[in-house]
Parts: sequence; structure tokens; C-alpha cells
Amino acid sequence: MAQHADSDRRRSADTTQPVTAPPNADDVARRAYELYEARGGEPGADLDDWLKAESELRTRRKANPAKTA
Repeated sequence: MAQHADSDRRRSADTTQPVTAPPNADDVARRAYELYEARGGEPGADLDDWLKAESELRTRRKANPAKTA
């Protein structure tokens, strides 16, 4: 019984965090290209650049939620 109470508390705590929209694809593409250029324009890491760009933009949105609206 206590196990259910713990999971209920965790579930309700999760819903109190604001939900932010995912980064715009154009913004991710722009940042991924910047990362590509910073690496010297070497091909072969496009997926890594994209994922890093997405992660950076999500982190910025969490840090500055008022600027994303």
C-alpha cells in the first residue's frame, strides 16, 4: 500500500513542472550547422551535431522559459 502512495506522490510532482515545446527545427538546424562549422566542416557527424544542438536549445529553454513564449 505504501508503494502506491509513493508512486502517486512522484506522479503528482511530475505534473507541476512546466512543459516546454521542443525546439523549432529551423533553430536546431542553424545551431547544428554552427557546430559543424566549429568542427572545421568535417563530414560524418551530422546526427551528433543535430542531437547536441537540440540538447543545447532544450537546456536554454529550461533555463529561460519566459523567452520561449
